[in-house]
Formats: sequence, structure tokens, C-alpha cells
Amino acid sequence: MRDKLEKAIAVRYDPKKESAPRIVAQGKGEAAKRIKEIGKEHDIPVYEDPELAQALNDIDLGCEIPIELYQVVAEVLVFVKGLKDKAHVN
Repeated sequence: MRDKLEKAIAVRYDPKKESAPRIVAQGKGEAAKRIKEIGKEHDIPVYEDPELAQALNDIDLGCEIPIELYQVVAEVLVFVKGLKDKAHVN
């Protein structure tokens, strides 16, 4: 049975320093809400995908995402970069 609590995962990726994206924050319930608040305070876009959040929540904090999730996480990172680029143009 899947946990119904709200989840939030923060992923960092710097291709100059890292070989893959890493989990830098994760939480459920109130902790998830706080992660999202902090993201908004720092103008970090939020991408909502409960299934991806569940998959990433199973990865230990600080670890690289597994190769099986590269494609979907890459799509999210491209989406987020597009939002950031768009915000800088306006």
C-alpha cells in the first residue's frame, strides 16, 4: 500500500561537478510542505509528479538517482530549466 502523505523531493544537478542528479532534500507531510515553501522562497520551480516523488523518496538523501530514473528526471530538469529561462527573459 502506497503512503498517501504529500511528498517532496529536491534534486540538484551540476553537470560540471556531478555525474548524476542527487537527492538533496526529501520529506513527507509537513516536511514536504516546508521543502516546497523553501523552494518558492528561492524561486525554484516546483514540478508535481506523485509517482516520481514516490520513486525518488525511496532513495537515500545525498545519493545519486538510479540510472532507471535518468530519463524522467532529465525531462523534469529540462522543464524546470525552461521555466527559469522564461522567467529571466520577462
